[in-house]
Amino acid sequence: MLNGKRVLLIVGGGIAAYKCLELIRLLRGHGAAVTPVMTKAAEEFVTPLSLSALAGEEVHRDLFDLTKEAEMGHIQLSRVADLVVVAPATADLMAKMASGLANDLASTLLMATDTPVMIAPAMNVRMWEHPATQRNLAVLQNDGVQVVGPDSGDMACGEYGPGRLSEPCAILAAIEARLSGGPLNGKRIVVTSGPTHEPIDPVRYIANRSSGAQGTAIASALRDLGAEVVFVTGPADVARPDGVTVIEVETAQQMRAAVMEALPADAGVFAAAVADWRVAQQSGSKIKKKAGALPVLEFAENPDILAEVSQLSDGRPGLVVGFAAETNDVVAHATAKRTRKGCDWIVANDVSPATGIMGGAENAVVLISDAGAEAWPRMKKDAVARQLAERIAQALT
Repeated sequence: MLNGKRVLLIVGGGIAAYKCLELIRLLRGHGAAVTPVMTKAAEEFVTPLSLSALAGEEVHRDLFDLTKEAEMGHIQLSRVADLVVVAPATADLMAKMASGLANDLASTLLMATDTPVMIAPAMNVRMWEHPATQRNLAVLQNDGVQVVGPDSGDMACGEYGPGRLSEPCAILAAIEARLSGGPLNGKRIVVTSGPTHEPIDPVRYIANRSSGAQGTAIASALRDLGAEVVFVTGPADVARPDGVTVIEVETAQQMRAAVMEALPADAGVFAAAVADWRVAQQSGSKIKKKAGALPVLEFAENPDILAEVSQLSDGRPGLVVGFAAETNDVVAHATAKRTRKGCDWIVANDVSPATGIMGGAENAVVLISDAGAEAWPRMKKDAVARQLAERIAQALT
């Protein structure tokens, strides 16, 4: 719950601004007080009266309100909240924040605040993917701004892809995690999850049976302890966790690029079942079946993301956790893997078909570290995730 917490909500000018009405309702339902601020563009999508009615407070719009400026009202507004949330954070607002511009109330508040800031971006997919927006995103993350979303999906403009505002419940979860005062508050952690799909041709691919359930549970557990989580996932079966930044990828090369883009981080948890190989020459058209002639596939090695991150000379996370899915000699293979990769911990498990672990609801792991091999009892994957998150918190604090 958020009893006693105050959120300064800056509403940007985008079609997704209507979702802020539901966000205010959820925040107040969880005990938070909400002070709304609108940009001029936001008034084209939602009305001040709607925001004020739901928040139960005056909506602030004008930097040059002489009554309040006698007391430097914009400074006061920027510092009385426990968290400043920008939703939707448009490309324009993100650019202003990254460049240090302050030409209206919203941007001035963001420049004047000494309060933690969280943004929930929302914009057209092309705007989100534009190099300028990605540069601004990197600047803001390096400045300590927490980012929630965006999600992928259909957009009001008719296009499809990343750029949708995260759902209000997901933003609420991120706010609760940030204000919970958990042991990982202020820590940034990258988590990989799910399988990768390595294309053979436009209709076939190489994959594995990973469901992504364990990685998703870990991301949720770290979020619940207050961490800012960047969740890089392959095409997994399970729903994505709320309250984290989700980056969807398909191949190992895409996952590697997303992980490197997400650094620096305090920790990295590499739970994804990344394919070791890919087809060296993907066919541009469907490979046709020919009687008596089997296709010959030539393979190439995929990037070793765990080893690369573990061996970074600059920007290595303080704690790097790898996973080892084995079918025999689990501890011996995983111990050797930890040495070979250079990571701090390895979480090993037996994924033989008889165990039912891969794709199932339970897991039985062995945590391998400098201290040796510690076997955990078989338990639900959520319980494994909570125990691992608590260990990570102890290591980082």
